[in-house]
Amino acid sequence: MERRSDWYSHPKYYEAIFGTDTRKEMDFLLEVNRHHGTGGSLLLEPACGAGRLVAEAARRGLDIVGYDISEPMLAHARRRLSPARRRHVHLFQSRMESFSAPEWEGRVDLAFNLVSTFRYLDSETAAREHLKSTRRLLKPEGIYALGFHLTDYARTTLERERWVGRVGRDTVICNTREGLPDRRLRRSAMRNRLRITGPGRDMLIETNWFFRTYDLDEARRLFRSAGLRILAMYDFDYRLESPLGRGSNRLDRVFILQPLPTPAGRKPRSAGRASRTESK
Repeated sequence: MERRSDWYSHPKYYEAIFGTDTRKEMDFLLEVNRHHGTGGSLLLEPACGAGRLVAEAARRGLDIVGYDISEPMLAHARRRLSPARRRHVHLFQSRMESFSAPEWEGRVDLAFNLVSTFRYLDSETAAREHLKSTRRLLKPEGIYALGFHLTDYARTTLERERWVGRVGRDTVICNTREGLPDRRLRRSAMRNRLRITGPGRDMLIETNWFFRTYDLDEARRLFRSAGLRILAMYDFDYRLESPLGRGSNRLDRVFILQPLPTPAGRKPRSAGRASRTESK
């Protein structure tokens, strides 16, 4: 068996797990945009990964800006775009907490980041800077659909999830484990194992990292400190007709965030000009 590390360096196998709900997710995002936001057609995906949602947006004729820290992921995203669809897409290499795009400030209708990628930001400062930079790109009535799992600090057992996907003739089995949360350090240990088997192939990709932890109160305080308010909450079933109430015990959340109104006479402070690389 061949052993490797860092599933993020293997886009086609990574996407075999997370690519099954692409159309359902985009349908939901556009419904949310029409219901809670502007209904406009300029989209932004922080940490766009291998570009499955970027490609889906372009397929529907929408304009989209995406960025990711990983060049292998961005290369995969570029390869999947036909020449006709590339004109709708702008891709950049950047970190979530430092992306700067002055040409799009105040122009984005809908930003989105799903499947808990937000929890990779390992400090309150990094998370706040990401939210503030995203807020600056949104129109005043634009929205940010941010999906991640909240933390149950009282749990005493490990959390495990398992998915099965396919890439051609290969089977991909994904096992993810989240350790017990440390409330003082605000983190939990994560381990992912991708086992890929098929004709002439037997590979294990193991990745270990820490996720930042949030309960609902911690998330609310962070959003407000970044100048964002919660318009609605949903779960990962992605049903617009079933928003979560304030007392819901669901830990999987999609927060629909909108910039807080700017006081009269004040303009939002511009982002720093971080370096970035555009590739189409």
